[in-house]
Amino acid sequence: MITIEQTDNLVNVAILGEFTLADFKAFEEQSLYKLESPGPLNLLFDLRTMIDYTVDVAWEEIKFFSREHNHDFSKIAVVTTDQWLTWQAWLSRLFIDAEICVFTDYDEALDWVQG
Repeated sequence: MITIEQTDNLVNVAILGEFTLADFKAFEEQSLYKLESPGPLNLLFDLRTMIDYTVDVAWEEIKFFSREHNHDFSKIAVVTTDQWLTWQAWLSRLFIDAEICVFTDYDEALDWVQG
């Protein structure tokens, strides 16, 4: 399940349970809508309650960020305590032209991505 909130230049995403392809498509749709607005767009991914994700989500993420929108985001904050997700976020820095930072505290991530 996914929840998505938007402000002026921020798409704030929380994943609850399994991250599915339908969830990713919802995120993608909201992000593409926000990308039509002027100015930089920032993302906040709260993955603290994510249990797992499907293989097709991983593939869609690669296509969306590294191939189609690698220059469209300014900051990406990831909130997680999972070491595998932390490693994935740092690896993403090789393919995405955005500042990516991993946090264990949601409020710190929100302050950073909005600052």
